Amino acid sequence: MSAPQPYSEEYAAAHGRFSVVPAAYVFLFDGRRVLLQLRAGTGYYDGWWGASAAGHVEAGESVVHAAVREAAEEIGVTIEPADLDPLTTMHRTGPTSAAVEQRADFFFVCHAWADAPVLLEPKADELRWFDLDDLPERVVHHERFVLERVATGDLAAITTFGFERTDDPH
Repeated sequence: MSAPQPYSEEYAAAHGRFSVVPAAYVFLFDGRRVLLQLRAGTGYYDGWWGASAAGHVEAGESVVHAAVREAAEEIGVTIEPADLDPLTTMHRTGPTSAAVEQRADFFFVCHAWADAPVLLEPKADELRWFDLDDLPERVVHHERFVLERVATGDLAAITTFGFERTDDPH
């Protein structure tokens, strides 16, 4: 079998205007409880609760490796890739048409990990477990969208957010 072909410089120049920022999200679950972190010092949704661990996929890194890496870096847990179960892939946009607002988010749930979760980075002020039926008021909007559908059992494999008022295709 031959090696995969890279895109040519000409193709990249002609099509480089497209940009989607990929990110991996990990929700640690204990039954119907989800571990969330209170964001701080990031400049984005500070003071709001978000995923147990999340971050951008680095160039040349798989989304699964990014999820495992982010969980280790942010909350000190070791996750085996096989213990990450996909929840949804979300294509979302923000309130402007800027390239940074164009996102592809990969959400995972994890029920098994090694070590106790603890904050390791200054990007959060607190870790706390919440029942899915009693989430705090201030959960990052697109993450709340996912968690609410997990709670009701109505989360599609592919979701969109920010394109229309009613992004849920169901």
